[in-house]
Amino acid sequence: MTAKPMTKTQLVATLAEEMGSDKKSASAALDAISAVITREVSNGGAVTLPGIGKVFTRERPARTVLNPATGEQIHKDADKVVKVTIAKALKDSVNG
Repeated sequence: MTAKPMTKTQLVATLAEEMGSDKKSASAALDAISAVITREVSNGGAVTLPGIGKVFTRERPARTVLNPATGEQIHKDADKVVKVTIAKALKDSVNG
């Protein structure tokens, strides 16, 4: 069984401890990072978080999908999805 994911409150507290700062500054830093990533990715760019991974958008072409409830085929328009590729250093730290 896996542990529960860290909540934002827990993340802010841990970040403040690591930074040697108060929770207000840590929360502001986390919010700023989130805002930068959101702005860049929504504008079609990509953001690399060193040691963690890369956040970017990928375009999906128009396609035909199957409605699982009715079995009916439905046309789905092209859209964009947010993707995250995990850095090798993080993968290695988990597996090694």
